[in-house]
Amino acid sequence: MEEQIYQLQYAIDTFYFLVCGALVMWMAAGFSMLEAGLVRAKNTTEILTKNVALFAISCIMYLICGYAIMYGGTIFLSGIEGGDSLVADALASKAEEGFDGGSVYSTASDFFFQVVFVATAMSIVSGAVAERMKLWAFLLFAVVMTGFIYPMEGSWTWGGNAVFGLYTLGDLGFSDFAGSGIVHMAGAAAALAGVILLGARKGKYASDGSIKAIPGANLPMATLGTFILWMGWFGFNGGSVLKLADVSSANAVAMVFLNTNAAAAGGLIAALLLAHALFGKADLTMALNGALAGLVAITAEPSTPTALQATIFGGMGGVLVVFSIIFLDKIKIDDPVGAISVHGSCGLLGLLLVPITNGDVSFTGQILGALTIFIWVFVTSFIVWMIIKAVIGIRVSEEEEAQGVDQSECGLEAYPEFTK
Repeated sequence: MEEQIYQLQYAIDTFYFLVCGALVMWMAAGFSMLEAGLVRAKNTTEILTKNVALFAISCIMYLICGYAIMYGGTIFLSGIEGGDSLVADALASKAEEGFDGGSVYSTASDFFFQVVFVATAMSIVSGAVAERMKLWAFLLFAVVMTGFIYPMEGSWTWGGNAVFGLYTLGDLGFSDFAGSGIVHMAGAAAALAGVILLGARKGKYASDGSIKAIPGANLPMATLGTFILWMGWFGFNGGSVLKLADVSSANAVAMVFLNTNAAAAGGLIAALLLAHALFGKADLTMALNGALAGLVAITAEPSTPTALQATIFGGMGGVLVVFSIIFLDKIKIDDPVGAISVHGSCGLLGLLLVPITNGDVSFTGQILGALTIFIWVFVTSFIVWMIIKAVIGIRVSEEEEAQGVDQSECGLEAYPEFTK
């Protein structure tokens, strides 16, 4: 009977990991549609190429070295160990103790769940540098980001290792349930470094200080992308419970789903109302970013807030993202899709909200963790971007930018009938 219980638990937890990983993988489609909708028609093919290629690069680099850096061990040549041996070990060690509801699952499923998080962090970068970055420069950066930069900061947080041997974030009271900082703020930090070196799109900022709005080509596609991301986030946050096969875990998963949805709704409504108050119009792009901002804000801790608190936290993210987008425009940080604001500003907010509902977490630990993540990712990314800029360049020519990077980088147009 004992063995049957463990076998069932193993099967359920492993299957749950795989399903949640598939949901997070589907977020790649959401990022693709969102970014393709928010760029101009002449840059659509290139942004889609970046998104599908970065996903493949992320999967390969994390398999080769990223997972080993983050959690230890080698899996690329020797194979992923765990599986039946993990169940056997659990059965042997707990045969006399009795079933205690502990989690057992395939290491392969854990890898699959982790690798789609890496791709999510890299997807954040693609939208921020859209419409003027060279495709191959971006993909080269993706190799370093997913194979080294992200796994290193992940080893200090979820991996539990000391930061350069100096201090352990977990011991200082740092917690990031599903990655507001570890995934989202990290992606935003890498994007910010790239945008600073890359510069703004031509015509975005006039010499007199005025800001020109450059609308996206396909808002229905951007809206579809947001809904896909919203759906995928249930796997992102829900899977981070790490198990399902006992009553308490099942209840935790249900609460995480509830709070994730509530935060997205709160973020969208707050951003929509604020945009109307500031601009006199119901700005769809702000509403979409508001939903994503709410999702990012609740990701650091979706299990302990009440549904009301989750809605309020999401609303705070929705308000913050509107002001953040406006502020970055004022200081001439050109982010075509608002990725730095959504994932960076609201990622930090999410980390700072955790101690409100989780008494085991300290504000000091959250601040130190946020600084560690941001400084590491920003500085290393800036160095990598500078090297790529010196070797092959990171920005297309003015002529190519005016024509659209679809033609110069991919030789294809997304909408040939409409753009000829």
